[in-house]
Amino acid sequence: MVNIIFSLTLFGLLIVNHVSATWPQTAGKTTRYWDCCKPSCAWPDNVAGKNTYVKSCHRDGYSVHNNGHVRSSCDGGDAFTCNNHIPWAVNDQFAYGFAAATIPGQSLQDTCCTCYILHFTSGPVQGKTMIVQVTNSGHDVGTHQFDLQIPGGGVGYFNGCSRQWNAPSDGWGQRYGGISSRDQCYSLPESIRHGCLFRFDWFRGADNPTMTYSKIQCPSELVDRTGCSRKD
Repeated sequence: MVNIIFSLTLFGLLIVNHVSATWPQTAGKTTRYWDCCKPSCAWPDNVAGKNTYVKSCHRDGYSVHNNGHVRSSCDGGDAFTCNNHIPWAVNDQFAYGFAAATIPGQSLQDTCCTCYILHFTSGPVQGKTMIVQVTNSGHDVGTHQFDLQIPGGGVGYFNGCSRQWNAPSDGWGQRYGGISSRDQCYSLPESIRHGCLFRFDWFRGADNPTMTYSKIQCPSELVDRTGCSRKD
């Protein structure tokens, strides 16, 4: 276990230093959400090449659909966000996660399943770094905005969590923004609770911090969870 943690930590430090030195960075902002719906990038037609797409799951959040055309839970179907699309920390300065994003000049096919490194520039997470894979377009996501997938972060425009987990009609907490304290994470299902706690632990309760972002090759840590790997 020590060797595994060390390897991940070393990878994080190496890639952060490499990207900082060689890739152009664009200013943006982050928000948060968790709507339990099937991600936009789980539809094969939304991913360039159509031979790979983000996994969606049955209601239990574990059992993966083998068919990318199952209707979204937010449209009366049985396809939900998979539980393992929660963020997680590698160390105090580096984490992985997933996001909905809108990149200027790029279509959904251009963006789906791409990965970005985010360097936070404000709030209690200033100086920290996160690598995310884009799994969703977001109905209400603006340009240069990354809407981080964080359970308890607010369901936003769509709410599939009531159907999946019997969450309140506006999800847990406020519809936009979600819950307001770490203790409230314990009202979420245990299977996604660690993702909620991430917000108050590694993320230090930051509220929509700004960042700079750069596109990078997706690491296996993210691809292994979503099943989506671009060929370009």
